[in-house]
Amino acid sequence: MHRNSGLLFEKYAKSLFKNQMRVLEIGPDGDPSTYRRIVADASLDWRTLDVDPTARYTGVTKDQLSYVSPEEYRFPIEDNTFDIVLSGQVIEHVKKIWRWMPELARICKPGGLVITINPISWGYHEAPVDCWRIYPEGIRALHEEAGLKTQLAVFESLDPQVEFSPLYLFKQAVKALLGKKPFVPREWLAAIDTVSIGQKP
Repeated sequence: MHRNSGLLFEKYAKSLFKNQMRVLEIGPDGDPSTYRRIVADASLDWRTLDVDPTARYTGVTKDQLSYVSPEEYRFPIEDNTFDIVLSGQVIEHVKKIWRWMPELARICKPGGLVITINPISWGYHEAPVDCWRIYPEGIRALHEEAGLKTQLAVFESLDPQVEFSPLYLFKQAVKALLGKKPFVPREWLAAIDTVSIGQKP
């Protein structure tokens, strides 16, 4: 997970996690995940789920997950189970997001929150597929289709902008020409992500 995702989570979502809440994180990046370490509240009942953890290259094993779902769009979880359903750097890997978002809403309690963070500027990264870059308008449409009320949908970069010298950019271009490394356009050098919070009525 890149740094901007954690920074956005800390700015917009961390304060929403209250004592004793039941949380489901989809596609954690470790055990414990970056987000769980940021929240740092041992009172939370923090569960994790993935569809195929071996394909995501996270190092999280099936034994470290609370749930391993055999299906992408139907999880082995009862309706209205979690106060918060969280996913970061996951939705871009979901082929049918219009089927996936209603499933997140289904397992969220009434009044609960669905929190997503997804890249906009990050380059192609299959795990095993990479399908989407979603701006706030797209997230609002997904929330509406899933019966969620959008509380927040913004895209932003909190990473400090790094200045790259002409020599650095020249070396990157030479590497690309030699087939050693793809050249990354300058506008992709800073991570920009959409963070969204949808509430279940």
